[in-house]
Amino acid sequence: MNTISLKKIYSGKVRDLYEIDEQSMLIVASDRLSAFDVILNEPIPQKGEILTQISNFWFEKLSHIMPNHFTGQTVYDILPEEQARTIERRAVVAKRLQPVKIEAIVRGYLAGSGWKEYQKTGSICGIRLPENLREAEQLPEAVFTPSTKAEVGGHDENISFEQCADIIGTDLAEQVRSKAIALYTEAAAYAETRGIIICDTKFEFGLDENGTLTLMDEVLTPDSSRFWSENTYQPGTNPPSFDKQFIRDWLEQSGWNKQPPAPAVPQDIIEKTLAKYREALDVLTA
Repeated sequence: MNTISLKKIYSGKVRDLYEIDEQSMLIVASDRLSAFDVILNEPIPQKGEILTQISNFWFEKLSHIMPNHFTGQTVYDILPEEQARTIERRAVVAKRLQPVKIEAIVRGYLAGSGWKEYQKTGSICGIRLPENLREAEQLPEAVFTPSTKAEVGGHDENISFEQCADIIGTDLAEQVRSKAIALYTEAAAYAETRGIIICDTKFEFGLDENGTLTLMDEVLTPDSSRFWSENTYQPGTNPPSFDKQFIRDWLEQSGWNKQPPAPAVPQDIIEKTLAKYREALDVLTA
């Protein structure tokens, strides 16, 4: 990737942020892949482009629910043409927002850390669930299960709604919960028409200069969600996934202790993961 003639202000697990001015920034999605809060050594080629296209699709589709971080500009408005052409499929011009300091996770099905917590306590993030649910079973209704937002290298931790309210304030917490569930519910209904089950997803929110809650970062991508195919979905199992979960499952079975460094991921797993990302883009946006 060519050098970008802007000042880099942040490098996250997947995205790099560049300063445009006090109101806006350039977000560039890399091909890095983070699993269990560790950045893997091997990138997934073209992943950043695919994630950006999926996110852009959802930002537009869900824009009637709440405002998002787009400024209306493109990379060609702020970069020389040669630089813009290099990154146009993986970069967006976004508003600079004050991030809300929690991860807004919504679950429609019982899987992952939610399934593990349910097995131990019968609840997730303090929300009591019906007894005798099976792994991957659909919940009676979508639930908001926030977590802390860890620094790079740290681990997010599930928290109760009350803890979430302590961190960001009750009014904002209620607004985040309401919007997150509305976004998930509409997206899940649409995805179902395409044969995809959205098991769970993570939203990122920020506040603009007027204090308006704004959707930002990425939306309903294979990096921030767990997608299953309706064709292979079966409660009581860990359904084959359409997304990043594919590589997480391989890492779980590798015996890795989830501390850096991550094990080297074989080329065939990288290629299969990329194929899953491409399939998600094609099926959702075709």
